[in-house]
Amino acid sequence: MDEIVLANAQLVLEDEVRHGHLVIRDGKIAEIGEGTVPRGAIDVGGDHLLPGFVELHTDHVEGHLYPRPRVMWNAFAAVTAYDAQIASAGITTVFDSLRVWPDKKAVGMDGDAPLLAATIRQASEAGLLRAEHHVHLRCEVAADGVVEDAQALMEACDVRLVSLMDHTPGQRQFLTEEHFRSYYKKKSGLTDAEMDVIVADRLLAHEKHARANRERLVAIARQRGIVLASHDDATPAHVAEAVTDGVAIAEFPTTVAAAEGSHKAGIRVLMGAPNVVRGGSHTGNVAAGDLAGRGVLDIMSSDYVPGSLLLAAFALPTLVEGITLPQAVAMVSANPADAASMSDRGRLKPGLRADVLRVSLAGPAPVVRTVWRQGERVA
Repeated sequence: MDEIVLANAQLVLEDEVRHGHLVIRDGKIAEIGEGTVPRGAIDVGGDHLLPGFVELHTDHVEGHLYPRPRVMWNAFAAVTAYDAQIASAGITTVFDSLRVWPDKKAVGMDGDAPLLAATIRQASEAGLLRAEHHVHLRCEVAADGVVEDAQALMEACDVRLVSLMDHTPGQRQFLTEEHFRSYYKKKSGLTDAEMDVIVADRLLAHEKHARANRERLVAIARQRGIVLASHDDATPAHVAEAVTDGVAIAEFPTTVAAAEGSHKAGIRVLMGAPNVVRGGSHTGNVAAGDLAGRGVLDIMSSDYVPGSLLLAAFALPTLVEGITLPQAVAMVSANPADAASMSDRGRLKPGLRADVLRVSLAGPAPVVRTVWRQGERVA
């Protein structure tokens, strides 16, 4: 038997933090104990042991492929560097969020989903990735060709999650054209003239395609058993649409009303961990801490900073009265695992996968010291 014993640990369990030891055997958690420590144990010096994080929405890989506007990096090198950063942040299961957003006028904004999906698969099959990777398609419903592109990716890779996005000026996250222009000019380095073309095209595309594409994508996801997410819901009408579509996850609702409506409807509310760490949204939308205080925050995503999951999990109990460390940790492990129908991970519990993190609190911020995925050390 392949066995590892981690002793003298603060074990972050589902309902409590308990001092004791954890036994990993043949890739699974075999025992959680107190008192007498089995022979050959590794003394972790009082560090915390947490379940490996489950990340449902990170488009961080695109930043590795395009480290600067109009600068494209070697795809294989980008993917392996991204994976190393993900694993070292404590993420053992990651849904790589790839944009299905056909827009040839916006260089670097379409995300190159087919290239990234193929490269991730190549690296995974070669046994070179530390985390377990799945694909999350971020489908821009107003884009012409999005349904066909999404279907092609579903045939080529392991798509487990589809989010329904609409970044048209005047919709959801971008309630004004000025807000849209400011955001994407900073992000992409496009000129005013280039933005003029994109804005006009987006408005026309929304009129022609958004409703029909959303309906088709919902039908395809249902047929394939793929989990659906809404994106940037702002109004009760958006929530009602999500309920009708069978959405399971509400990504980044922009208002309290949308978050509360989604949570009440049984849709898990996902917000960015950077929002928690920074104390608010960088785009001026609702604060994740506010939603946590109202009891309607279910899942945290690292979004654009992989290390934010660890920071947010330990910060949230100090920021929001009534939230315990086990509850905060569940938002980055058990809850996203459940939302993705992965009941074999996300908790320190006998019989589940040994996806385990050793975390030190010796410095001014928590630090991941060691990561095991299915009992194998990966970071």
